Amino acid sequence: MKIANSKVTAERLVRDALDKAKHFSDYNIFTFLDEEGAIKKAREIDEKIKRGEKVGRLAGVPYALKDNFLSPRGETTASAHILEGFTSPVTATAVEKLEAEGAIMIGRTNLDAFAHGSSTENSYFGPTLNSHDKKRVAGGSSGGSAVAVALDIVEFATGTDTGGSIRQPASFNGIYGLKPTYGCVSRYGVVAMASSTDCIGFFTKSPDDMDLLMSIASGQDPKDLTTLPDYYNDSKVKKAKKIGVVKDFDNESVDKEIREALKKKCELLKSKGYEIVELEMPALKYALAAYYIIVPAEVASNLSRYDGVRYGFRSEKSEDLENLYANTRDEGFMSENKRRIMIGNFVLSSGFYDAYFLKAAKARTLIVKEYEKAFSKVDYILTPVSPNPAFLLGEKVNDPIAMYLEDMMSVSLNLAGVPGLAIPAGENKNGLPLGLQLVGPRRSDKSLIEFSKELI
Repeated sequence: MKIANSKVTAERLVRDALDKAKHFSDYNIFTFLDEEGAIKKAREIDEKIKRGEKVGRLAGVPYALKDNFLSPRGETTASAHILEGFTSPVTATAVEKLEAEGAIMIGRTNLDAFAHGSSTENSYFGPTLNSHDKKRVAGGSSGGSAVAVALDIVEFATGTDTGGSIRQPASFNGIYGLKPTYGCVSRYGVVAMASSTDCIGFFTKSPDDMDLLMSIASGQDPKDLTTLPDYYNDSKVKKAKKIGVVKDFDNESVDKEIREALKKKCELLKSKGYEIVELEMPALKYALAAYYIIVPAEVASNLSRYDGVRYGFRSEKSEDLENLYANTRDEGFMSENKRRIMIGNFVLSSGFYDAYFLKAAKARTLIVKEYEKAFSKVDYILTPVSPNPAFLLGEKVNDPIAMYLEDMMSVSLNLAGVPGLAIPAGENKNGLPLGLQLVGPRRSDKSLIEFSKELI
């Protein structure tokens, strides 16, 4: 990671990043560029360096902020019409930690509105384009962040992962993307999607950069009571011996070239002396169904706060309070937001709670136990992130089920709270990136990142 020093100024690093962002403007990566604010912060860091003052570990490093992180710089919209015009009075804990070390946010990145989606096509600002093929999706929901790193605009970008929203776009764009252990990084100041599965993570071009960012961002936060004590910086790297592969994922529903990429990585590990263990994890077949019951239920609850009264967009068509609520939500939410609200309210409604939500919660417990059982046999698990490489823009927009199936291999990690690191695994015959994910037991994040170097 390029850090500002006496030879390379922070201002130069920032200006280069801003120039690249403008050069790649047709990819629709950013919802907001803060040229003036970024250059001002860069000059402040350069002055400190000239005076010989201590600067942080990320001094002058430009980064991109997914537009669901709160910060007073620019509007926080979560790429949703209903939050248009909202400027946050607070700053997310993760942002505070990064900027305390000298990182400089150059702009906010595009996402599926409220992080609801797997392609960034559900954004109010239009889709972000894939870094390797403009006719294809960037992945989602953190598509803008992934492409900003893949096109080398910034050194790193923030992301959120509720069911694959970091790992899948990282995989689609050929970079690293980490979903940490649930509670490792504070969620304070990040627009909530589903509070029991939301995780804060990063996109980088190397495992070493990921390790540095995690050492800065992890730790307990009194503003987020789900955060864990800072185990990350206290962790000792574990020596792995056995790597698991999930037998259930080796089938025709997974792209042939992705399965071949997985086999090649397994052969690489074997050549380095690791044992490959085939795992049967039958409970994982319930993960997608359980996820799309539990998460919409939490979405319906979290989105109930957006009513056009306190902040953001307000409908002008309303004559009374009830119509204000209804019209604001109707005009402000994207179709996918509405779909998830309706599903969530349905599964939580009287007469259906036991039939749907309660059963999904029990299935979640089975999935947690399935991972615990697997990690009693192996150190890590290596699987595909997604059943396909990046698909064509518009290919699945009108087929919600096909879009949801993109998450079939990623959502179980969020339900279980375990960490997963998307790693590049080459390209297919059409030049599209292929990605795999390394999965570890809870609190194994540091060892997981270190072990990923064995797969380079």
